[in-house]
Amino acid sequence: MTNTKERTLLHNPSCSKSRLALQMLEESGLDFTVREYLEDPLSRGELETLQGLLGMEPLAWTRTGEPEWADTGLSSSPSQGEVLDAIAARPKLMQRPILISGGCARVGRPPEHLRELLEG
Repeated sequence: MTNTKERTLLHNPSCSKSRLALQMLEESGLDFTVREYLEDPLSRGELETLQGLLGMEPLAWTRTGEPEWADTGLSSSPSQGEVLDAIAARPKLMQRPILISGGCARVGRPPEHLRELLEG
């Protein structure tokens, strides 16, 4: 997905928070890549890696209010594997934006949560 020296923004251009995060990165002057995850979805393995970088259970970075979540048919207490499978099948369920940098990742809601990765 990314090595520890690269920065990657998992971006959804139709999301205002994601656009703000992109603007913040552009203004930082730092090198980064953008991955539009709806066009280039993360694999199940990449999602597992992302879970480790975030240090959070997948349900914490899942958009459970989306209609696609109801379509999964998952119980109110799904397993981590079930949530990762759901995100892999329906990338829109992944919270956005997410910045991966320096061997860790942060959900940018609000985008200011990404600042510590930009300053580190």
